[in-house]
Amino acid sequence: MPRLARVSPIGVVQHVIQRGNNRQECFGGERDMAAYVNWLKEYSSQYGVDIHAWVLMSNHVHLLCTPKIDHAVSKMMQSLGRSYVRYFNRAHGRSGTLWEGRFKSCLVQSERYLLECYRYIELNPVRANMVGDPSEYRWSSYQCNALGKESELRQPHELYLSLGKTKAERLEAYIDLFRVHVPDMFISDLRECTNKGLALGDDRFKQKIEGDSHQRVTPLKVGRPKKL
Repeated sequence: MPRLARVSPIGVVQHVIQRGNNRQECFGGERDMAAYVNWLKEYSSQYGVDIHAWVLMSNHVHLLCTPKIDHAVSKMMQSLGRSYVRYFNRAHGRSGTLWEGRFKSCLVQSERYLLECYRYIELNPVRANMVGDPSEYRWSSYQCNALGKESELRQPHELYLSLGKTKAERLEAYIDLFRVHVPDMFISDLRECTNKGLALGDDRFKQKIEGDSHQRVTPLKVGRPKKL
């Protein structure tokens, strides 16, 4: 089945995954992660993408971001991928591809699922049994969103800012979000939508995206078409 054309409306949040080829490691250590973050900061600024949340794992990356201009996310990821692969191959004495084809992404209905996506992304190291608490992992946005660490990369979403009138109130409210388990059904739906390039949201959200873009962002109906 041919892959869906990528839909990337201005102002609509996207969950992005970039994986190493065949799940191989794409970061050999903290120096590699620092290099990736520096290019992510450079190209997100250059192409007009707000980065709200992120996590760098050993063989993949999660981003939560919003494009401010047409095709911004694709341009950012293409430039980031090329620059990092050149660096990684040179630093590790290797050649050839590093990434698993094109990056995967899905559109996210902000008012319904945005904060769940924040939690899902920043809890990756906990689910992988790398740390006991997300605050212990350096290479995610949790220390910025929950602990107030300053970062030139992070651009808080308006819904994050609505968590409190002051920075202290927002940090406290954000930490409280992590006292509740991320629903398994949400994790399953997010992964499926991201892998298939679909939209995560209610029917009204999906219909608007399809109406504006003239592209399908919902799964095909299962079963044979009815005969006339």
